[in-house]
Amino acid sequence: MSQFECFLQIIAITTARDACIDGDLSTAEGLLTQDISTNVNSHTSYAHRSFVLARQNDWDNALQDAGIALCGKGRIPDARAAFDVASMYTDQDPKILHFLLLIKVITLFNADQYHEADLLLNELTTGCLNVDILGCCVVQAYLRVRLGIKALDGARHEEAADHFTAVLNSSALSSNSPIHFIYEDLVVLFGWDLKSLWLTAHQKRCHALFRAGKLQDAVKSYRYMMDNIDETTKASCVEWSNAFKQECSALLLVDRDTARLNSGSDAVFVKRCKARLGQTLWTEALLDAQKVIQLNPSSHIGYELEHAAFHGAQRYDEAIAAFKAMLSKLSNAPDTETRKLRQQYLNPSKVDCAIQKVINAQLDNAPLRVLDTATGLLCDRETQIRTFKTSIEYKELVSSTIMHPDIQMKRIEEVVMTYFQYAMLSHRWEGEEPLLKDIQGKVVYKLNPIGGIKKLQSFCKTARDLGYRWAWSDTCCIDKNIDVELQASLKSMFAWYHHSALTVVYLSDVPLLSKSLATSAWNTRGWTVQEFLAPKAILFYQNDWTPYLDDRTPNHKDSVAIMQELENATGIDQQTIVAFCPGMRDARAKLQWASTRTTTLQEDVAYSLFGVFGVRLHVDYTEKKQNALGRLLQEIIAQSGDITALDWVGKSSEFNSCLPADITSYEAPSSKLSSPSENEIQSSVSLLRGVVALQSASQLYQTLDCLSAPRFAHRRLHLPCIVFPVTEVRRRPRRDQDTYTYEVKSDGLRNLQITTEHKFTPFSPARPPLAWQTILLVRPWSRHLLELHDTADNTSSVDNWTVSEFSLHDSPAAQIGAIYPDPDSRVLRLIVNLGQPFSAFLLARQRDGEFKRIASDYDIIAQVKDMTSISYLMDIRILEIV
Repeated sequence: MSQFECFLQIIAITTARDACIDGDLSTAEGLLTQDISTNVNSHTSYAHRSFVLARQNDWDNALQDAGIALCGKGRIPDARAAFDVASMYTDQDPKILHFLLLIKVITLFNADQYHEADLLLNELTTGCLNVDILGCCVVQAYLRVRLGIKALDGARHEEAADHFTAVLNSSALSSNSPIHFIYEDLVVLFGWDLKSLWLTAHQKRCHALFRAGKLQDAVKSYRYMMDNIDETTKASCVEWSNAFKQECSALLLVDRDTARLNSGSDAVFVKRCKARLGQTLWTEALLDAQKVIQLNPSSHIGYELEHAAFHGAQRYDEAIAAFKAMLSKLSNAPDTETRKLRQQYLNPSKVDCAIQKVINAQLDNAPLRVLDTATGLLCDRETQIRTFKTSIEYKELVSSTIMHPDIQMKRIEEVVMTYFQYAMLSHRWEGEEPLLKDIQGKVVYKLNPIGGIKKLQSFCKTARDLGYRWAWSDTCCIDKNIDVELQASLKSMFAWYHHSALTVVYLSDVPLLSKSLATSAWNTRGWTVQEFLAPKAILFYQNDWTPYLDDRTPNHKDSVAIMQELENATGIDQQTIVAFCPGMRDARAKLQWASTRTTTLQEDVAYSLFGVFGVRLHVDYTEKKQNALGRLLQEIIAQSGDITALDWVGKSSEFNSCLPADITSYEAPSSKLSSPSENEIQSSVSLLRGVVALQSASQLYQTLDCLSAPRFAHRRLHLPCIVFPVTEVRRRPRRDQDTYTYEVKSDGLRNLQITTEHKFTPFSPARPPLAWQTILLVRPWSRHLLELHDTADNTSSVDNWTVSEFSLHDSPAAQIGAIYPDPDSRVLRLIVNLGQPFSAFLLARQRDGEFKRIASDYDIIAQVKDMTSISYLMDIRILEIV
């Protein structure tokens, strides 16, 4: 029974207390929570639960109750205040006060306040009435074991041995001491293993002495331990005992050889050095290696061992120097066999060249300048490389690679990729953002933290805390005064975001715990489209630089909730956001994504989409918005043959009248064609039987199928299409004074109605049009309508953005055999498709003989009227449209 039970017992003898002793903390917490829900005024249960939460390091929930939790959060003054408050409610019982102060010692120690903990423990041991000497000794012993383990992990072997020796010399500790029963409260509070404390201290002392090179002392400690434990304990540590004896045996044999051989032989030191290297005794192994060199300076073996010892001790510069000396000895060896050993190793200069090649390849997809999150300095690539080659990662890589006959490229690539990985910032520009001139040659962290500088500092700290050495921000990492650099940066930015280890999205207008990602102004900017599509990993941060929705997962693209919000805000489906690949496919949809977004510079409307479409065009901030957008749309059609970019509503561009003047022209949804029903298909087929010859229809289909792809050349659109001559145009009354509505008749089509801003003279067979005026209804030919394979967008990787030219087709016969083995089925496919609604636009001949577009796709939805009029479709021609 605990000697404190008369005045204190942390968590009374209940199921919850038993669960704490067994380490089942979740059960204990649940039981105490149940007590609290039953009696909200049960302050004892609140206090007990705070201990359990502290055991689980749940400091935030335990913070309000316990000094232990306060220490765990590093708030030492608050913790002391909490202990002082606790002492006020003890009725000044000295025994209770003494135990509370012992707890205070432990919590100070847990907060790494070792000196203060030691001072307080000494005061409790020597300067207090009613002192519990045994309790003080138990606490001191346990804390010294912790210090010993820490020293052992840090390779401070002699210091560790001293700590464990002091513990074993304590009067409080013996192999059969029942301290785990006496101080069960410490087990409940802190999860201490007091039952095996004596055994742990002995085992750790044996290891510390052994690694300190005190082999005889280690053996004596081992024998004393084994002689003073019972059979049950011996059985529990058989595995440890066998392993320790095996370690000692290797060095004991060497020591016997050392005593037996005279000091003029190096063989014994070679043997002992290898044994010590195997035991990670780097300092001792180095002494033996240097003794080998001293006794046999012409041999390469001593330098080889010296390299291994230096490498193990992480003294890589010295390790590489020892390796070079070893190579020299091998190259100058008198015998051929020894010289052949040189082939087993690589030259450091060759390894450096291999590493440099990997670095160059890695930086090809990285920004030209980045911020060093460790120093806060802006670095170019040369500075990055110099920094890497002075790093411990580089030196360790060289030191380990040179020991192999072949270059370990996979290992080099892993180290280089890890070192040079970087984080990108996606944000909305606000006010005065820091430019390159504002931070060049300065430490970012030391600048006045206002406005954009504060945001930059927070970004760098966030990236650093997440483990990234390098960070990039568009405001200050590009020299916009150097045109070549600006061109390269804008063309490569999508790739930089894609190859980043992380993209940090800062939502400056989203407050703490607010679900307003969709309404953030960040979602209205043109450049941010590529900034969330391109990266593989992305994290959203609120205006206080805490994770959005408090989601602390490493990649918010894995968050269904956040991706759903982003889909709702952008209209881009989650799957596309998570695994986007640039290219020309679905060009119309991508243009619609950008149609509601704005940019500060009007040309950026087009430039921000270069990466999305995978094109690399010239950047010229002196050109007009219409010209920049026109060049982009021209490139899309020229490369892919995709004519969906012609599906827009609005004003024509000065660049080309077939293209829109503004990206907002794509805001409306694209035209959707409904598929005919089975009855409609059968009806169309029946009408054609006996009317259209199979051979004639097949020839028609082949003619359509062999048309060349749409293409741009010198701002002129070469567009294969089906042309329907307009036979009659009647103007209809309309209230809107800015537009005109006409009823149009065309051979082979049902009557249709159009609305346009252009005014032209109506005509009919009775009142023919002017001699120079011709109006045609033009339907651009879509390969998708024929359901043929589209080879225009063949990109499958972000690293290969070259979109294949829309190749001309093989011969009609080859196409028939390749796609539709049955010629009849091809004819039926043609007939069915011609029976569907289709998009078109209206062209009018100008006085100069050129054709100009006067109505958009949305204004004209025509349908074939009578399948017997299929002969009209033979009027097929290639038009050049201005």
